[in-house]
Amino acid sequence: MSKDLYAYHRPVLLTETVDGLNIRPDGVYVDVTFGGGGHSREILSRLGENGKLYAFDQDDDAVKNAIDDPRFVLINQNFRYLKRYLRFYGVREVDGILGDLGVSSHQFDVAERGFSTRFDGELDMRMNQNGELSAYHVVNDYEEKDLRYVLSVYGELKNAGAMAHTIVKARENEEIKNTDQLKQVLARFLPAHKSAKILAQVYQAIRIEVNQEIEVLKELLEQSVEVLKPEGRLSVISYHSLEDRLVKRFMKNGMFEGEPERDMFGRFEVPLKQLGKLIVPTDEEIAVNNRARSAKLRIAEKK
Repeated sequence: MSKDLYAYHRPVLLTETVDGLNIRPDGVYVDVTFGGGGHSREILSRLGENGKLYAFDQDDDAVKNAIDDPRFVLINQNFRYLKRYLRFYGVREVDGILGDLGVSSHQFDVAERGFSTRFDGELDMRMNQNGELSAYHVVNDYEEKDLRYVLSVYGELKNAGAMAHTIVKARENEEIKNTDQLKQVLARFLPAHKSAKILAQVYQAIRIEVNQEIEVLKELLEQSVEVLKPEGRLSVISYHSLEDRLVKRFMKNGMFEGEPERDMFGRFEVPLKQLGKLIVPTDEEIAVNNRARSAKLRIAEKK
């Protein structure tokens, strides 16, 4: 993989994630988070001439990394439309689906996208630059109760209520247009020894709301069961507890809440079978790629 593509996004758990798909040379696979194409290139390296790989990415910047290979198709769409676009290409079943959730290195490193706590930038945070909802609208237009919900549920912030109230009061005097302004508004909640962690939680909360990441992930997981062949594999990397809990629960019992219905003998049917244990990056990988530190890989097979 070229240095330029590593600069765009260094793939996390590359070998382990693709190993989890148990690639068949003539199989059909989907990478729902193309990004810099690292995982896609690894899949293609294991496919024969009759294999096929479909990749999704809604970020127009990622399209520039498209792979020139007759076995490869890049679909410039959100992966919540997985089933729809596979059918458009005449595909009803696939042998494996890979998802590397979260934000790419490129998105973090481009200041104007507003994803990074390190740089000042516009309050944007849209993974799809054509999306109508941006971080600006969340921060400046949401009612206090809705802001509190976003910060509490998606950011898991203990001071969510006070933060939301502070933002609403501040925007009465002046629009909050960029990330530096937001930091200044929330300054009293950012003690020096914890500021980076708390800011990351604030940004995560707003980003998840802007991109509807939780609902989109649920839709992906539900559709994956519909499009995977029997014994087809699902290999998913998540980066925070909200995502990981959803992936873990769905792989375990096919539901996001509650428990599956049991028969009179206490048995229940679930669509997927979890394979192996949770996989996390080695210390060596984290040393090379710090963004891998929170990654969690789970693999399942359709029954």
